[in-house]
Amino acid sequence: MKKLLNFLPTHFTICLIVGIVLQFQCQIWQLSFVQSLLILLTLFVLLVVLKALKSQRLFTLSSWVFFLFLGMFAVFIQNDTKYSNHYTRFLQEHKDAVFVVEKVLKPNRYYDKYLGSVVKVGTIKTRGNVLLHIQKDSTVNSLKVHDKIMIPTGFVAIPAPLNPHQFDYKKYLEKQGVYHQVFIKNNVFVRISNSDFSIYKLADDVRSAIQKSLKSHHFKEEELAVISALLLGQRQDISKELVTDYTRAGAIHILAVSGLHVGIILLILSFVFKPLERLRNGIILKTVFIVCLLWMFAFIAGLSASVVRAVTMFTAVAIAMTFDRKTMVTHSLITSMFVLLLCKPMFLFEVGFQLSYLAVFSIVWIQPKLYGLWKPTWKLIDYFWQLFTVSTAAQLGVLPISLFYFHQFPGLFMLSNLVIIPFIGSILIGGIVVIALSLLKILPLFVANAYGVVISAMNAFVSWISQQESFLIEGISFSFLLLITTYGCLVIGVQFLTKRSYKNSLIVLGVVILFQLGLLYEKHQMGIKNELVIFHKSRHTLLVERTGNRIKVYHDLDRLKIVTSSALRSYTIGEKIEDVVYESKLPTILKFQNTTLLLVDSLGVYQLPTLKNCVVLLCQSPKINLERLLKTIHPKEVIADGSNYKSQVHRWKAICKKYKVPFHDTGTEGAKILEY
Repeated sequence: MKKLLNFLPTHFTICLIVGIVLQFQCQIWQLSFVQSLLILLTLFVLLVVLKALKSQRLFTLSSWVFFLFLGMFAVFIQNDTKYSNHYTRFLQEHKDAVFVVEKVLKPNRYYDKYLGSVVKVGTIKTRGNVLLHIQKDSTVNSLKVHDKIMIPTGFVAIPAPLNPHQFDYKKYLEKQGVYHQVFIKNNVFVRISNSDFSIYKLADDVRSAIQKSLKSHHFKEEELAVISALLLGQRQDISKELVTDYTRAGAIHILAVSGLHVGIILLILSFVFKPLERLRNGIILKTVFIVCLLWMFAFIAGLSASVVRAVTMFTAVAIAMTFDRKTMVTHSLITSMFVLLLCKPMFLFEVGFQLSYLAVFSIVWIQPKLYGLWKPTWKLIDYFWQLFTVSTAAQLGVLPISLFYFHQFPGLFMLSNLVIIPFIGSILIGGIVVIALSLLKILPLFVANAYGVVISAMNAFVSWISQQESFLIEGISFSFLLLITTYGCLVIGVQFLTKRSYKNSLIVLGVVILFQLGLLYEKHQMGIKNELVIFHKSRHTLLVERTGNRIKVYHDLDRLKIVTSSALRSYTIGEKIEDVVYESKLPTILKFQNTTLLLVDSLGVYQLPTLKNCVVLLCQSPKINLERLLKTIHPKEVIADGSNYKSQVHRWKAICKKYKVPFHDTGTEGAKILEY
């Protein structure tokens, strides 16, 4: 760890990351492109001068500032909205735009989904990405990567989540530079011939040819879907049920071409090309072959962001392995991270990027220490002990961040990994052989059937693991504060195992105390929180009355739907709720703290003239004279939830605006939270 911290690019990478986070969260850097370059050039010249003068402290400080600014600048220049030719500047003047498909996404029940760029609005060349939804039609061929079409410019903003603690798809797409989406019917777009060369289109054509060839050998639907995911990076055809099985079994990383696959391929290639080391400069030749084949695999897998990240990372590892030094591996990982973030700073916020680097760093740093605790004499036992320590090290590295993002812990992850990972190398190599023979049209039927049986067996095993519900811990609330303190405990704990001393034991004790203080602080903050939440639930009413860690849920859903409600589940996990009480009867009046909430439902009964200055909730589309209600009760606010017809909500909004009464529509503004 000390050697890693003394490695200068580590400091540069940390400063780069801080700059990326600052710019993304606060948008501090607002200079023009020329001004930005002048500032960075001035700082660079200053660094050269300080280095020549051998002023080490000033050089170090200036380096930190330079790379901090470089991170901010990298985010700034990749924000398409800052450019004068961004498509949003021309939407008012033109009705048509030219859209180029960059990525085919997993479709839903009603729409095919594509991510791409708007290269022209009207006759003006533009830039910027949008999310395109095209109504499904079995008679129309789906679009492919690099297809160019003309679409109407009915772009709408990506909606924010309507309920607290739900997944923020808007922010997720913003990190990919996508701010708008468009929904069109399948007969309103026009295909445009596109003769421009694209390496992504070439990769997609190769992948399509492979998939077409595999389909001719009559693999089962789930088998073909898993093969496409394992080797081609295509997860669109995997069923939701199978994804859920792999997730619950703690083996979802197997279905995504990532660091695991590329790392295994690297080890296999290193073994295959090991005889080259006997030649003069053979180790360099071996490294060149390995790197070329890794990037060939990335090309076949479609050059997606996750694949490019993984191959870049393991290209650095392959080069480091040439020198056969452990420190070179860690240094190469840091260097690859720096290069990736400099080119694509938004990678920092992608879960796959974080998991990949944390897993590999943990394996490099923690696994040797775990393996050193016991050295088996039998080779077979030693092999499984190595596999166990590698899996444990990787899981230790990614466990905190997995809990933070996914809120669940698969208790049988070790079993699923110990069974699957020893064979994943054979599955990958077997898949490559099957693909090659299939393309050459010489794939024997028994080989295809045997490979299909192996894939089906893996799916069946994962499905069995996922059904052991008693070993799956769900609904784990894990905050950002706990994430940081947990990683602090992990780092200090491993350091203590490496070098036991009185000083290190005090540090471990201090970190553990900080972790406990963090838990107590969060528990205290959640315990004193009181609020009334009116959720947005389409066609239903859902209220939560919260006092500390206890909530009372008022609803008009059936028992099964309310227990499995994603909105309520996200809220209870995010807020660390320990006690939930369900009340299926909606109250007419709900008094909470110093606020009175009046519910007016479909019956429209509200004759309470003595009730003044309350909050009115309109639900189930009541047929009332809202103007009379406003004059009678004089509410301080009117709220309409998701159980009302939209036409009535629009009419109510206009009436409230006329009488200058605040109006809140949960369908457009999200859940209403009354805090105390």
